[in-house]
Amino acid sequence: MSRWAYVNGRFVRHGDAAVHIEDRGYQLADGVYEVWAVFGGKLADADGHFERLERSLSELRIVQPMGRKALELVLREAIRRNRVRDGLVYLQVTRGVARRDHAFPDPQPVPAVVITAKSVDRKASEAKAAKGVGVITLPENRWGRCDIKTVGLLPNALAKQAAKERGCAEAWFVDPEGLVTEGASSNAWIVDAEGVLRTRDTSANILRGVTRKSVITLLGEQNIRFEERAFTPDEAKGAREAFITGAGSLVLPVVSVDGEKIGSGTPGPVATRLRALYIEAASA
Repeated sequence: MSRWAYVNGRFVRHGDAAVHIEDRGYQLADGVYEVWAVFGGKLADADGHFERLERSLSELRIVQPMGRKALELVLREAIRRNRVRDGLVYLQVTRGVARRDHAFPDPQPVPAVVITAKSVDRKASEAKAAKGVGVITLPENRWGRCDIKTVGLLPNALAKQAAKERGCAEAWFVDPEGLVTEGASSNAWIVDAEGVLRTRDTSANILRGVTRKSVITLLGEQNIRFEERAFTPDEAKGAREAFITGAGSLVLPVVSVDGEKIGSGTPGPVATRLRALYIEAASA
C-alpha cells in the first residue's frame, strides 16, 4: 500500500487521501488513467504512456492538468516518496468536481488528479511467469471505445472476477465474429500452429497497449515472424504458445485457455525470451 498519494496539487498520507463526492470520475466514470511499470526507480515506456494519456484526455475533451515535464516530475516524486524501486505508479485524471449532470459542466472545472505508487515483488512475478497462467474467454460486452483508457472498468472487473473464480489470471473478450479482442487488463497473443506470432490489430476495438508496442519493436529487432491478425479461441487452444502483455503483467506466458492446455502446458520459448528481452530493455 502506498504511504503517500498525490491528490489535486499536494502529497498527503495515503490513508488520508480523498476526493470530493461530486468528482465526475466517481459519479460518472468521466476520467482516464495510466499505469507505468517502474524498474530501478525509473518509469518504463514513459513516452508511450504519456502519449496515450494525452490522446485519451483529448478524446474525452478533458483539459490536460499540467504539461508532460511537470507531470513526470510529480510521478517521479510519488515513486521517491513511496520508496519504490520496482513496482507500479498509477495516475487518474477526471474532468473534475461539478454539480451532478450528464452533460459537460460549463464552465469546465479544474481536472482532478490522483497518483499512487506501490512496490511489486519481482521474485514472485518471475515465479508466476515461470509457471504460466490460465485465461478464460467471455463474450465481448464493453463499449465501442476501448481505445480510450477510461476509468469505466466495470465489465473488466466482472471479467477478472469470473477468471479468478475459475482459478485463472485473465479473461479474453471474444467479439460477435468469434475473434479474441484483448484481455480485461492486457493484450492477447499467440504463436499459432504455423509458428507465426499473432495479436489483434489496433483498428479493432482494443486498447493501444504501450507494452504491446514495445514488444512489437523487440520482434522486429529479433527478426521474429509476426502478424497483426485476429485469432479465435480455438486457434489459441491449438497454438504452440500464448501470452499476455501489459504494464502490470509485462510479458506473461499463458498455459491454458478455458481449461485446455496450450502446447505442452508450460511457458514456451518465445514468450519466455520476449519477457527477458522486455525486462532488459525496460530496465536500461
